[in-house]
Amino acid sequence: MKPLDGIRVLDVTRVVSGPYCTMMLGDMGADVIKVEEPVQGDDSRGFGPPFVGGEAAYYLSINRNKRSLALDLKSKAAERIIRPLVEKADIFVENFRPGTAERLNLGYERLAAWNPRLIYCAISGFGADGPDRARPGYDLVVQGEGGIMDLTGAAGGPPAKVGTSVADLVTGALAMQGILLALYARERTGRGQRVDLAMIDAMASLLTFNAGIFFATGASPTRRGNSHATIVPYEPFQAADGWITLAVANDALWQTFCRVTGRADWGGDARFRTGAGRVEHRAELVPAIATMIAGRSTADWIERLGAAGIPCGKIRSVGEVCTDPALIARGMITDLPHPTLGPLKTIATPIHLSATPGGAALAPPLLGQHSAEILRDLAGLSPAEIAASEKDGTIRCTPL
Repeated sequence: MKPLDGIRVLDVTRVVSGPYCTMMLGDMGADVIKVEEPVQGDDSRGFGPPFVGGEAAYYLSINRNKRSLALDLKSKAAERIIRPLVEKADIFVENFRPGTAERLNLGYERLAAWNPRLIYCAISGFGADGPDRARPGYDLVVQGEGGIMDLTGAAGGPPAKVGTSVADLVTGALAMQGILLALYARERTGRGQRVDLAMIDAMASLLTFNAGIFFATGASPTRRGNSHATIVPYEPFQAADGWITLAVANDALWQTFCRVTGRADWGGDARFRTGAGRVEHRAELVPAIATMIAGRSTADWIERLGAAGIPCGKIRSVGEVCTDPALIARGMITDLPHPTLGPLKTIATPIHLSATPGGAALAPPLLGQHSAEILRDLAGLSPAEIAASEKDGTIRCTPL
């Protein structure tokens, strides 16, 4: 058993935020029907190179545990197909710009009338209401508008984006959380509801202590590179053969660090004895630590500091993470049988449940791979109706 067995998701999202959300729902057992435009499909199918056997690696990374229905939502015949799917669904997820779903006759009020128990999740860049609702919400734009880029980058240098699509991915994860909350509420009320996720809200929520600094002082925190605003040392340092991170986050760890590194003089120095003092005197302390760290290898430091309980680690490449024996042992790197590509490696769900675990089961689908079975089993179309719909371009079927 998986926790969302028996839950059906109608997913009309594309690119990143929505597909990431629905992939996580699929990982937990939901039957996710991915509705795609019949000719090109999800935009991310074209995000490359690299491509693997004609499939974009980008698309493959966020679309497992789904069935693909290739359906033109703009066609006159779409409602004949989409309505029975909505009536049989528990969750509907869209990430159109606000107003688009309504123009496609897929707005919340209409779908809730068809299915009062439906949980309708709308993901957008700037929210379903407010003065910016019509703005397109791309990850880069929202990282900038949400304050994250202004905090990221070298001190005195230009702003920088985070190295992954953090606005999309965090919003997708929060959308899953909102959907699960609405599912829980439905158990008590018997009714669905609308879940509104804005990427700008998600980014603002990540400001946490940085926002706290502004509220307390009236001054916006500025870019600090890799240093922390209130903890020293808490940043990367270059060792003799690579880079490590060092997180000495309290006074007890600081004293241990000084003992292990043979710098008892730092531990007794009045300037550095407290966390506040280390922050105040970071300009003297951090260069001295950097000089010391540069004298030994990454393995030496990690072994020495780790044995003493000092939080530290190697800065690893994506390739090192994807082949990490510890992650493999935890089941985080897994293979899925793809219908045309053979075994397909993927990063598994990070949510581990002891009694009802989720997991990766279905490889990312080919465009229209499951159209015929979905239309037959859920929309009630006959083989002749399916063939006619494919002929007029309303749907696309991709037989294996």
